[in-house]
Amino acid sequence: MRSPSRRRRAPYAWLLAKEWRELAVARSWWVLLAAMGPLVGMSFISSVRTYAEVSGLGGTSGGVGEALAPLIGVWAPTFSACELAAVFLLPFVAIRVVAGDRQSGALKLELQRGMPAFARISAKAMVLLAGWLLAMLPPASALLLWKSYGGTLYPPELMALMTGHVLNAGLTIALAAAMASLAEHPSTAAILTLSVTVGTWIVDFFAAIHGGLWERAASYIPSAMVWQFQHGLVQLDTVLIAIVLIAAGLAFAAVWMRLGVAVKRRAYESIALACLAAALVFGSSLVNVSWDFSESRDNSFPEADEELLRKLPPLRIEAHLAQEDPRRLEIERRAFSKLRRAMHNVEIRYVSNTSIGLMEESRPHYAEIWYQAQGRKTMSRVTTAEGVLEAIYDVEGVAAPSDTSEIVFRGHPLAAPPKGAATMFYILWPGAVLVSALIVRRRFR
Repeated sequence: MRSPSRRRRAPYAWLLAKEWRELAVARSWWVLLAAMGPLVGMSFISSVRTYAEVSGLGGTSGGVGEALAPLIGVWAPTFSACELAAVFLLPFVAIRVVAGDRQSGALKLELQRGMPAFARISAKAMVLLAGWLLAMLPPASALLLWKSYGGTLYPPELMALMTGHVLNAGLTIALAAAMASLAEHPSTAAILTLSVTVGTWIVDFFAAIHGGLWERAASYIPSAMVWQFQHGLVQLDTVLIAIVLIAAGLAFAAVWMRLGVAVKRRAYESIALACLAAALVFGSSLVNVSWDFSESRDNSFPEADEELLRKLPPLRIEAHLAQEDPRRLEIERRAFSKLRRAMHNVEIRYVSNTSIGLMEESRPHYAEIWYQAQGRKTMSRVTTAEGVLEAIYDVEGVAAPSDTSEIVFRGHPLAAPPKGAATMFYILWPGAVLVSALIVRRRFR
């Protein structure tokens, strides 16, 4: 006789097996798998060729490649194929799996088993995530190719990179599941999912023009999140917000999967869920913990400078730079983003009357960066990391650290062409997917 725990697990195990069969016979999933090969191949081959040329291949200037890191030069563009697939291909797979039961009538039979709605949607999400991990095999195989060329791999930054794309896929699955449960037809769910995706691009657009709260909100959209992970930066607030949104999307889908519950009740539950998710997102945004897993420490100041910055009194910075001024982008990327991570008691404020700054160039104080601490003020126009640190130490009245024992990252130049990559990604992978699709679909039918 089976134990009670085994009897409780049996329906869920049956549901997982059923969802896996549904995924295995879905044409959209096999299209996703087949498309990943050429998408990854184009990105990998192009990035490796560029990396090799900068490293001295074909008579180019030797030694320049020492300034390159494989994470930025090869892996960020290679894995960008995953971001593209997650936006334009994965939603159709998720909608097919979630909405298929409603279209076939299987959902009504599942509802009669008394299994919680969140358990049903979690099974679908787990199967979809497993399907996405299989779709990530092409970029993972690129790691083996790179190693065969003589390239180096730094596991921490690669794990951060992959984690970012898995979270991004989780967001896509949760969004598509929510829309598929809400809409009556898969095509409507696809339009709603695409509308939300375009909406995040609009937020990014407004952030580039208006800044302020728009800029803060844009830092948590999927593309910004992926950018952080692609540079080896893991911020706890971003991870927590992604997890909250994934859980909220799946919970929303579970609410609307209960066909026998009144629409009014499901609407009230959805509003309560949205309020709870908003509160959790706001609380998560206040967390200021991050880790730089990049081998080059491209997201951080030197360790000696960071140690000194943590001990300094509160600092206030006022930068007179417009939103679209290239100097603002440079100082934000090279200095201020690093400063916020290293110094928690810093306040950075941008001041401008326009978004482009062209009409402000003639004003006497435009492009000035004012530093204020302990009643002292100093001004600088330098936008490099070194110039910002020098101004901070000047206004704080401290000497720059003299410890120079930190190992400087010299890069990993590799002047090797992408041999065998075209054959693997353009021929072998699509062929293997096609053969597997024929075998698996015939077995499950």
